[in-house]
Amino acid sequence: MKTQRSSWCQLLLYRIGQRIPEPKPGDLIEIFRPFYRHWAIYVGDGYVVHLAPPSEVAGAGAASVMSALTDKAIVKKELLYDVAGSDKYQVNNKHDDKYSPLPCSKIIQRAEELVGQEVLYKLTSENCEHFVNELRYGVARSDQVRDVIIAASVAGMGLAAMSLIGVMFSRNKRQKQ
Repeated sequence: MKTQRSSWCQLLLYRIGQRIPEPKPGDLIEIFRPFYRHWAIYVGDGYVVHLAPPSEVAGAGAASVMSALTDKAIVKKELLYDVAGSDKYQVNNKHDDKYSPLPCSKIIQRAEELVGQEVLYKLTSENCEHFVNELRYGVARSDQVRDVIIAASVAGMGLAAMSLIGVMFSRNKRQKQ
């Protein structure tokens, strides 16, 4: 006889026709939303703890994009399956080579203690990725924010270089006339 947990795991493992490894408690879960990544921390038995906008009902879904418009978030504990919805996700403990994860029991304890609390939310400095990295490693960081800043800087430098070339070309053309 299968338990409810093993049935849920079967759904999780074969979701959307791809085999997804079962997360372990303390794992970071990266959820691929349109235009951004949502992050949660797996706490066991199919549940994750994550940040959600205060007005959001159960399941993060597309409404999470509204989090960019608010300065508060609620720490929620929900089934990973519900939070991910139809979006793909993966275990991504990408900083394990740089930082030592805290003990699993401490990660879960800290996450569970925060459930139900309203916390400060800032897209650039206190978002869901900062939140889960702080829980796992004790270091709040967001590569998404860093990547956007780098991309914007590169694009800005590219535009400035193109403008400078345009001005120089224009001056050179006028001098020849």
